[in-house]
Amino acid sequence: MSVEIVIAGEAHREAWASLRAALWPEGARDEHAADIADFLAEMAEGRGQIGFLAMRGDEALGFAEAAIRHDYVNGCETSPVAFLEGIYVEPSSRRAGVAGKLLAAVETWGRSNGCSELGSDAELTNTRSHGFHLGLGFEETERVVYFRKVIEQQA
Repeated sequence: MSVEIVIAGEAHREAWASLRAALWPEGARDEHAADIADFLAEMAEGRGQIGFLAMRGDEALGFAEAAIRHDYVNGCETSPVAFLEGIYVEPSSRRAGVAGKLLAAVETWGRSNGCSELGSDAELTNTRSHGFHLGLGFEETERVVYFRKVIEQQA
């Protein structure tokens, strides 16, 4: 059975949450469920977000989430920019073109929203993600380390 890329919807909540939990295990299951509810509401309102699932029959093999960003996107030269917020494929389905199909759906969606660039990011230490991005045609544009300092409020 072939893999079909579908726009994520209400019927996919459970599978989508499971895939998100695999990609972002630091988030609790109820946090993923709440994020999906917000995501679906914003998709329904046409607020520049989309979720795709890779399906083989009733089995979800992977997902991709993307958004249209109008603010500055590191390394990009245009605005707006389609931004790959997250992508994940179950280990048993990797290296079979599933991620490429998900990415192609994101690219098509980005083009249909007036974007000529697709941005993404990865943690500095996530070399597997770096290789994944490079393998699917991204180019590394810059490396950034963010800093933070808490400043106390005066009474």
